[in-house]
Amino acid sequence: MRRKKIVSMLLVATMAATLFAGCGNDSGKKGSSGGAKEFDAFFAVPGSEINDDNEIQKIIEEKTGVRVKETWLTGQTADEAVGTMIAGGEYPDFIEGASGQKQLYEAGALVPLDDYIEKYPNIKNLFTELEWEKLRQDDGHIYWIPQFSCIKGDEKVCTHNDEAFWIQARVLKWANYPQIKTLDQYFDLIEKYNEANPTMADGTENIPYTILCEDWRYFCLENAPQFLDGYPNDGSCMVDPDTKKVLDYNTSDTAVKYFKKLNEEYNKGIVDPESFTQTYDEYISKLSTGRVLGMIDQWWDFAYTAGDAIKQAGLAEQGCDYIPVPVTIDGRDNQWHNAGGAFNEATGLAVTTACDDVDAAMKFVNDLLDQDIHNLRFWGVKGTDYEVDENGEFYRTADERKQASDTAYKASHLCSYSYFPQYNGTSDDGINANKPDGQAREFYDGLNSDVQEAFDAYGVKTYVEMLGTNDAPGDWYPMWSYSNNFNTSTPGGVAWTKIGEVKHEQLPQVVMAKNFDKAWDTYMDAYNACNPQDFLDELQTELDKRLEQAAKFK
Repeated sequence: MRRKKIVSMLLVATMAATLFAGCGNDSGKKGSSGGAKEFDAFFAVPGSEINDDNEIQKIIEEKTGVRVKETWLTGQTADEAVGTMIAGGEYPDFIEGASGQKQLYEAGALVPLDDYIEKYPNIKNLFTELEWEKLRQDDGHIYWIPQFSCIKGDEKVCTHNDEAFWIQARVLKWANYPQIKTLDQYFDLIEKYNEANPTMADGTENIPYTILCEDWRYFCLENAPQFLDGYPNDGSCMVDPDTKKVLDYNTSDTAVKYFKKLNEEYNKGIVDPESFTQTYDEYISKLSTGRVLGMIDQWWDFAYTAGDAIKQAGLAEQGCDYIPVPVTIDGRDNQWHNAGGAFNEATGLAVTTACDDVDAAMKFVNDLLDQDIHNLRFWGVKGTDYEVDENGEFYRTADERKQASDTAYKASHLCSYSYFPQYNGTSDDGINANKPDGQAREFYDGLNSDVQEAFDAYGVKTYVEMLGTNDAPGDWYPMWSYSNNFNTSTPGGVAWTKIGEVKHEQLPQVVMAKNFDKAWDTYMDAYNACNPQDFLDELQTELDKRLEQAAKFK
């Protein structure tokens, strides 16, 4: 027993050393660098580090007196990375724990931010009183700030940053830009195109449809039934807008039809046989080659990696960019896109107990929200990354757009501090979007020619218009901001964990099965053995709580 304990301690120490290899030791991360205060940050999501001599980071440092060394998740899940930190008792100054955020709170690793929120107006003004109230934990304090949930001024949205069925522009063009409204129409078009055009221009064989299933990203396989039924992205369930009751999309008639369709397409050779074993990096590599005709995914999960690679490789000339189509199971109205964004109370930017100057850290967060610094983060340097016309509207030249998608340029020049709080919506000047992807003219002018041609054919100017916009769902929305923090401390959390394990194991077998009905019955038996009602009951309790809480602020 003693030997096992020693080995375990050594393993924890080794993992901790590996995790913080890019962060520096405690003496190196604190204090100043050339007169600037230096902090470090770890984000439990994949990301790309920028160069130490990054030009815009240096400008921000000169303006704020602070620089932050950012590191990202590599080779571990978020829960594993956070667990290693907790076991070792060593933390960076800033952290976003993703699915491990609740662990950090329960371990006492986070600093209450209430007083600093009140002190710094840019931070305070990010959210309404109701939204700040939603962030209070069971001890009454606020420990993190959602980074992506603030719409400042008028909403400006051109990119559908959420989930959709995507299809390449070349496929739509070949079919003379048809209306694709149903799941059958979507796969029928992919089948016909691939039969007529089995390879790319250089002879590379197409992949008609692939599915990302690695770790938490298996939502690309499992959660489509809620959208196909015409519901918005509550993530873990559907909610009847009239009765305000939680519904289970896993057992719906639409779920059966969807997985049966995937099964048929797999057995026809349309679904990529590597779907259930490929890693995220392998998936992105496939998309980057332009070979994949279609997939379901969230925009943010592929656009800034594979999308940029397609642009840099000139594959837009072959029509390899992805267009969202408003698919439902039978052509009913869809809710792929909703106005008002989604308030994610489950996680956000936090400051840890390892930070030796919490006030300076929070002042930096506040400074990053000054409009001029926010412009630097997301538009860049005037005259280098964007121009301003006679009406004060920002735009980019063709060369500026191309360099903005270049990996080396992004590492050496651009610094968005992308996992620190930020604005969507409208700049203080009342003219410009806070980010280029919300600037209507710049957005359209910056699209690759294959996307522009498709949009023109459909009579739209944005990805959002391809899908349509719905009113914001009710005060419960989104339920994933609750279920993302489930753990095994409650019966519902136990059920949720077991359901995830069953889905990871069984759904690939359902898709690959020679006998779908038998495989589906086996899956349903395993699913029901997880006691899903415990999970659904806890979701219903949370939904009722949210409605009651919201009513107090009306």
